[in-house]
Amino acid sequence: MDFAFTPDQTLLKNSARAFLDEHCKPASVRLLWDDPRGESAAMWKEMAQLGWLGLSLPEEHGGSGLGMVETALVLEELGRAAYPGPFWPTMLLASAVAGHGTSEQKKRWLPVIASGDARGALALLDTDLDWNPAAVATRAEKTSTGWALSGLKRYVAWGHVADVLLIPAQAPDGLALFLVEPGASGMSWTPMMNMDPGTRLADLKLDRVPVRAEDRLGAPGASALLALLRRGAAGAAAEMLGASRRCLDMAVNYAKIREAFGQPIGSFQAIRHKCADMLLETENSHAAVYYAAWALDAGAEDGPTAASIAKSYVGDASRKVCGEAIQVHGGIGFTWEYDLHMYFKRAKALEAQYGDAEFHRELIVADVAT
Repeated sequence: MDFAFTPDQTLLKNSARAFLDEHCKPASVRLLWDDPRGESAAMWKEMAQLGWLGLSLPEEHGGSGLGMVETALVLEELGRAAYPGPFWPTMLLASAVAGHGTSEQKKRWLPVIASGDARGALALLDTDLDWNPAAVATRAEKTSTGWALSGLKRYVAWGHVADVLLIPAQAPDGLALFLVEPGASGMSWTPMMNMDPGTRLADLKLDRVPVRAEDRLGAPGASALLALLRRGAAGAAAEMLGASRRCLDMAVNYAKIREAFGQPIGSFQAIRHKCADMLLETENSHAAVYYAAWALDAGAEDGPTAASIAKSYVGDASRKVCGEAIQVHGGIGFTWEYDLHMYFKRAKALEAQYGDAEFHRELIVADVAT
């Protein structure tokens, strides 16, 4: 079996790193923390021109028709750069439309997402912060013109820059997914603090927000939402892998140049063992992420389980790797001016996105039991 990336995939990964090394330096990321939008519109357009926003979208709608492996390669590099922006929420919304939307919904949203003219956001969590689709508490009432949504959505990432939101709600006939434009009446936003300053979060209150009948996705809601969560989990794991690799590289480089007692600290057994353990966790994470991505692309029977395994394992591993990198650096690693905390906070924040380790381990148990 050949586990190597293809030449085209390697080129994509290398070009993504070169672009982000130039346009998404730590200093640039820090500047965006103080920006009202929190993301760079110019960088977003350049990412669209590079084809990233249409990587996995159908060619007839302006995409490249590639898969989760290629998307994971880009996400890993975005995690390595601590990229601030709505790339993954937008891609997930687009995948839901591509997989379950009507022809009109696909024509409306997929081309403008692929071209960079639209951003998406996912309003998935409700008041009890339970990722289980059965826990969705937002209600969808039938009206003469379509639907009216009421409820509270928690910790919506990048909703303030989104052109379309994906909102699950309980309809009389079961869980449903709706495409809602943020300017609709009855919406109110409350910005929320986040441990990761590179990701903007807000609570969204819905007070009988009107939604047209044709803006409901045609998929069975619960199964579509669970599949979306697992795809989101695999992508988040790829981002955490990128953060781990960045922290591992920083720790190893620092251990080579920082001296104590007249020799590099990397010569001490305790530091060498830390770095070895960090490498082990990172390589295991790599295997989990890219097997899950391949399995999802191939439609393998264990694809959903592999995605949950990747999220639960990499969530723990990335926290450990990024934390140990800080320990290798000692006191300087804790300072605000040093860049390590950017990746540690990104990895820690991603642990909870699209289901935490406990949620995904419960899914794994359910998969094995059936």
